[in-house]
Amino acid sequence: MKDSMLENLLKTIADITGETDGAFNLRKDGVGVIRHSTENIEIKSKEDKPGIDIIVKPHTKGEKVHIPVVITETGVNDLVYNDFFIGEGAEVDIVAGCGIHNCGSSASEHDGIHTFYISKGAKVTYVEKHYGEGEGTGDRILNPTTIVHMEEGSYCEMEMTQIEGVTSTVRETEANLGKDAKLVVTEKLMTHDKQHATSNITANLNGKNSILQIVSRSVAKNDSTQSFHPIAVGNEKCRAHIQCDSIIMDNAKVASIPEIQANHTDAAIIHEAAIGRINNEQLLKLETFGLDEEQAEAVIVEAFLS
Repeated sequence: MKDSMLENLLKTIADITGETDGAFNLRKDGVGVIRHSTENIEIKSKEDKPGIDIIVKPHTKGEKVHIPVVITETGVNDLVYNDFFIGEGAEVDIVAGCGIHNCGSSASEHDGIHTFYISKGAKVTYVEKHYGEGEGTGDRILNPTTIVHMEEGSYCEMEMTQIEGVTSTVRETEANLGKDAKLVVTEKLMTHDKQHATSNITANLNGKNSILQIVSRSVAKNDSTQSFHPIAVGNEKCRAHIQCDSIIMDNAKVASIPEIQANHTDAAIIHEAAIGRINNEQLLKLETFGLDEEQAEAVIVEAFLS
């Protein structure tokens, strides 16, 4: 793969090109390529299995971590375990993601298992992007697992996006919220052709006054299929809201199964789900500005997923 193509892939999935001043770790075709730690953020290899530990010192402010993964060869099967230890009162932005460029006939797969330990009063913003490309017939498979443990008063905001080109994905997310913790999850997904995507989220609100918000937006085109199963479990006085919205096109199929469970009388949990096609009035309005139907659909989809 040419250097320019690698840079474009990195830019697409992790918002970086070349070097960055912050902490970063680049993994390519199952091997660590380059790494940089800072005074407040240490990245080190695991000793017992593939992956890294990212250790953020207490009260760190205004720093970023980039941990992109790229697969450029066909037939690669990469499994990695990344653990994040966020110190008390720290505030950090983490940008992750995986891009697969598969020009061959064999499947290429990356399975990333990310576990977050967020200490008291810490704040984490986590952005993860998945992207696939390549002229080959081999599948591009991404199966992320995300586990979040949140201590008292911590805050975590997660934006997880699958842009395009991923043949198959199964996303598993588990969160455990302590007292006064707040978790915001935004999921954006688009599938086309015969692609399939499954997303399962289980959030356990274990601490008093914990808060959960899950917003899932997806677009299913052609003959693709999608399945969403978010679960909010209120074990204490808490508030939770789950919202799943999907646009369905062509011969696609979408299943949305939000689930709520209250194990405490002061658990307030709401869920809503909607699946529908693009509104004809919106299409007609855009077509009056000179767009054809395909262009108008693209504008609506982009706005919906933004």
